[in-house]
Amino acid sequence: MTICVILLSMGGPDRLENVRPFLFNLFNDPAIMRIPQPFRWIVAFLISGIRAKRAKGIYQRMGGHSPLLENTRKQAVALQAVLGTDYRCFVGMSYSHPFIYEAVHHAITLWPEQIVLLPLYPQYSTTTTFSALKEGRRALARAQFAGKVSIIDHFYDLPTYIDLLVERTKQAFSEAQEAGAPRVLFSAHGLPERIVKQGDPYPDQCARLVDLILQKMGKKIDSVLCFQSRLGPVRWIGPFTDEEIVKAAQDHRPIVIVPISFVCEHAETLVELHQEGRSLAFEKGCPFYRVVETAGDNQQFIQALAHVIRRC
Repeated sequence: MTICVILLSMGGPDRLENVRPFLFNLFNDPAIMRIPQPFRWIVAFLISGIRAKRAKGIYQRMGGHSPLLENTRKQAVALQAVLGTDYRCFVGMSYSHPFIYEAVHHAITLWPEQIVLLPLYPQYSTTTTFSALKEGRRALARAQFAGKVSIIDHFYDLPTYIDLLVERTKQAFSEAQEAGAPRVLFSAHGLPERIVKQGDPYPDQCARLVDLILQKMGKKIDSVLCFQSRLGPVRWIGPFTDEEIVKAAQDHRPIVIVPISFVCEHAETLVELHQEGRSLAFEKGCPFYRVVETAGDNQQFIQALAHVIRRC
């Protein structure tokens, strides 16, 4: 029996000339830009052109490409090793190669009895999880796949995953204490308020994860759940990570940043948190700044995912 697991993620440009196509695909997604065609195509074309220059600068800081695909492939290899020979793991991206439909195509050539779709987003959101799963289901329908399809639509509440976050947060917190009383900023990717008002569960699941981490920390700490990566003129949920960094720095508090909506390193962590956040913090007087590493291909995290997959 063969079971194929397809890890779904956002993707990113593999070279600078693909930055604009990646941005266009992102903003042309109806789950992201919720306006009808042909207006969405026009807006996506305009926004991708406007944002391409700044985005290229970001990717230049990471060697001219996004590391997300490479890091996701490492997770797939690690997961394959844990699951064993009855399983095959593939990677499919929403907005860049290898696209989700490409991963589905490769998977079905093995004639699997079951396909597991696993979006690598800890919390469920209509902008990420739903969109990736919709594309996965569409690709399977086009391929007329007749086997079992299993869905894992969130994993933020996996005890082993929470334990890993707690362990890494405790370590960074302990180091930060040497510089004073730390403030921990649990940072998640932002979301427009209008999407939350439509019933998106993402911010509630972020808050629940923070509660679970704090419960397992075993002591009361000064912490804030905040949101990063906002753009455009629309209203976004807050508080905002950059503003919380400034507040903590002006209070001369050591800062520990815990990314809670990312499971591998890419632009939002490597540039926005590690580089821009650090510069902002020290500029405003912060005595200590540390970003907790994402789960990546850590065996504890991979084992947690494998446990859920085997239960499908």
